[in-house]
Amino acid sequence: MQYSQIEQVPESEPVLAGTFLVNDHPTIVLFDSGASFTFVSKEYALKHGYELTELKQKYRITATGSSISTNHIVRDLRLQVGNESLFISPLVLPRLGIDVILGMEWLKQHNAMIDVGSRTVQLRSSSGTDVVIHVPLHKHVSHTVNIAEAQTEAQAIAKIPVACDYPDMFPEELPGLPPDRDVEFRIDLVPSTAPVSKRPYRMAPDELKELKTQLQEQLDKGFIRPNSSPWDCPALFVEKKDQGGKRLCVDYRPLNAVTVKNKYPLPHIDILFDQLGGATVFSKIDLRSGYHQIKVPEEDIPRTAFSTRYGLYEYLVMSFGLTNAPAFFMYLMNSVFMNELDKFVVVFIDDILVYSKNEKEHEEHLRIVLSRLREHKLYAKFSKCAFWLKEVAFLGHILSAKGVAVDPSKVEDVLNWKQPQTVTEIRSFLGLAGYYRRFIKDFSRISKPMTALT
Repeated sequence: MQYSQIEQVPESEPVLAGTFLVNDHPTIVLFDSGASFTFVSKEYALKHGYELTELKQKYRITATGSSISTNHIVRDLRLQVGNESLFISPLVLPRLGIDVILGMEWLKQHNAMIDVGSRTVQLRSSSGTDVVIHVPLHKHVSHTVNIAEAQTEAQAIAKIPVACDYPDMFPEELPGLPPDRDVEFRIDLVPSTAPVSKRPYRMAPDELKELKTQLQEQLDKGFIRPNSSPWDCPALFVEKKDQGGKRLCVDYRPLNAVTVKNKYPLPHIDILFDQLGGATVFSKIDLRSGYHQIKVPEEDIPRTAFSTRYGLYEYLVMSFGLTNAPAFFMYLMNSVFMNELDKFVVVFIDDILVYSKNEKEHEEHLRIVLSRLREHKLYAKFSKCAFWLKEVAFLGHILSAKGVAVDPSKVEDVLNWKQPQTVTEIRSFLGLAGYYRRFIKDFSRISKPMTALT
């Protein structure tokens, strides 16, 4: 997988986008010569029932400082341009921010000429006819996208300055059970608590098949083992954010209700970004299955028990869903990076941001951070890391030398939020919108009518 230095189109720069018919569905299409290939939003494709074809080869897509792999394509969508029908076979990306992006490969194939001044695009149809269309000028933050055939991760790491000296920090799988650490995760119970137990949830046939697979994988890694504890909570699946697929989790609400809460504070994201003034170079590091890099003490393991259609198991490592897991992980990471925090490192649970004023500093800072991870045997997931960036997406924001801006994909979440029907739903929406109040002039006045309903 190849990494390139990608520059995002500035937010102030207009690009051409308009509504066209794709398979007879009104579709927002962006003409983007900065994108290497043509893409379709996964959400849009599923909404209209398009068939996602799996490719044998994976592609690494890099945009706005983050990257994602895809191996799905939608073949032969019909794009209506004037009286002509042109065909596209776009790669599928989740949370694209627009329905379809027509990239350079397709534009070159059709001898496209884009004139922003006159707001026109000239295309050549398969019959050789030149078609000129007028496209509205649309202010849209274009995520310049680069694509290359997948290489091995080792080949990709070898090309990245500093990271190339730490290939052991980016394993394809965690190397077994984590080591004993100076701090340990505990599940302390409210006094006089009896074991809690809840029957397993029903699962659909496809979920049961996935359950067998994931149970075996975790057994093979040594992360779980069969259990006969009086404790048990039901297992369930949640959708993996951005990546697709399902993550096996446990509904630990009965256990959490009788667990003494860890009061270690999680930092406010706005405060984290106060330290970034003057930074021009960024790298972000995401730990691989961070929670599974923490052992559970032997005496607390039975309390992690979970029930499934195929038996009762218990976790030997920290599991998703345990009430004190985020606070403990935050405490661990702050302990690891205490000397670097607020100097050139921002940490939020298992997300690490390294920021520097120049490339020389960044080389030193990145080396220190990777050395700390090596020292504490904490491993990163290479496909979710990004290095040497001028602009980076981090914790729902876009960070650059210009400052902090809203991540456009998060704005899409607000726009797509269904109309609240209850007081609880209104509060949820206000909570989401309020997260970005620093970017919205007169937010209190604008939200006052909705706030009055709560």
